[in-house]
Amino acid sequence: MQSEYLLRFIGACIDPACLVNEYCSKGNLQDLLENPQIKLDDMFKYSIIHDIVKGILYIHNSDLQSHGNLKSTNCLVGSRFVVKISDYGVPSLRCPLHQKHPPNSEQYYKSLLWSPPEVIRDLHAPVLGTQKGDVYSFSIILHEIIYRRGLFAINETSVAPKEIFLSIKSGNEIRPPFLGENTLFEIGNLMKRCWQEIPTDRPDFTSVFNTIKKLSKKYDNENLVDNLLQRMEQYTNNLEELVKERTNDYLVEKKKAEELLYRLLPQSVTTELMAGKQVTAESFECVTIYFSDIVGFTKISAESTPLQIVSLLNDLYTCFDSIIEAFDVYKVETIGDAYMVVSGLPTRNGDLHAREISRMALTILDAVIHFRIRHRPDEQLKIRIGLHSGPCVAGVVGLKMPRYCLFGDTVNVASRMESNGQALRIHVSPFTKNLLDKFQTFLFEARGEVNLKGKGDMLTYWLLGERDGLQVPFSNDSDLNDNKHTVEK
Repeated sequence: MQSEYLLRFIGACIDPACLVNEYCSKGNLQDLLENPQIKLDDMFKYSIIHDIVKGILYIHNSDLQSHGNLKSTNCLVGSRFVVKISDYGVPSLRCPLHQKHPPNSEQYYKSLLWSPPEVIRDLHAPVLGTQKGDVYSFSIILHEIIYRRGLFAINETSVAPKEIFLSIKSGNEIRPPFLGENTLFEIGNLMKRCWQEIPTDRPDFTSVFNTIKKLSKKYDNENLVDNLLQRMEQYTNNLEELVKERTNDYLVEKKKAEELLYRLLPQSVTTELMAGKQVTAESFECVTIYFSDIVGFTKISAESTPLQIVSLLNDLYTCFDSIIEAFDVYKVETIGDAYMVVSGLPTRNGDLHAREISRMALTILDAVIHFRIRHRPDEQLKIRIGLHSGPCVAGVVGLKMPRYCLFGDTVNVASRMESNGQALRIHVSPFTKNLLDKFQTFLFEARGEVNLKGKGDMLTYWLLGERDGLQVPFSNDSDLNDNKHTVEK
């Protein structure tokens, strides 16, 4: 059988048992209709209907006389958007329905809903079906084409395929629902005629073809080439819109991914990694490092639930993160209640790193004084802050979860400055003070010599504020004094 509207049968294989048919690159009609990304105007829908009618009419006028298994999944769309009918003839070679889908499964009953009522109710119905049965199946496909809501609009009506099947089998006249206005109301009238309960009340396909031909006159072109070009043009426009939409979605997701990377790694490092370059460790002559932690965090943790601790740290670090955006600094990491920030890398800024970190520390301390713990609103949150300046090395460590890490004695001293500090005070090393003295705006108080592990005695200072800027009061707690160089964490 040779027809432009029938899927061409090429041959059969014995081992493994299969049929070889013409390939249709656009898939089946059901997938096309249920894809919301593909827009189909009335002309396109009429073209689809026309192709199906021509294919079935060819079968009805052949020795086969009927299809017997017509459904939208058996209507395949070729590369030129011509709909071709498949699964016709040689029923003995085709896979039985119960082998395609498990009995009693939703897909099993769904595949039966194109069958006419007389076939559903008759266990001895002809295997090849009847011409009037094909007309009924065609009406179900028409409903799919008109409304594009799927078979029997199952997803919208919340009625299971099994319920519909059993209701039809028991003698009820169940049909797909009408879903509001549509521009193909004349096709809708034809659809109702085709799904009449009594087979003899349904028109034959010659009558259906004449009706479709009459209704589609306004869409008729002078020749087949024009019709094909219009189909291709519309589909191309759909593809262009889809590509544009997908490209925009990709760019949005790409931007989100880049923003996330910029939060995890410095932007200059991220740019090199994204370009496929290897990021080598780099030495910096002088940077300023900030360390802080929560005083009495162990005690707070013991008296709080894990969720309360998570909430506390999230609130506090969200506050800190919003503050550091105003300064030329880079947040290195947070470990538990510890917060580490650096200035002067990866982008060098001369001696400004000491000023940037100090102003940031004063702003953070001021914010902490006014910060309230949600589950302990009457308690003042206290942090210790330590600052130190000096050389260090920075580089990316790891592949799966790369981290930008700092190495060197400067990191250790900055950590010691924090751990030997006091609540609600900024502990500054003499190296950082010397850099800040160049600006002649910062206020200090000598703390005296403090013994730092691994460094011996060191004269350190309290940063009190900046002239014409923030000046933060320090803690007067009796149990936090200079006689205690370490405070419970």
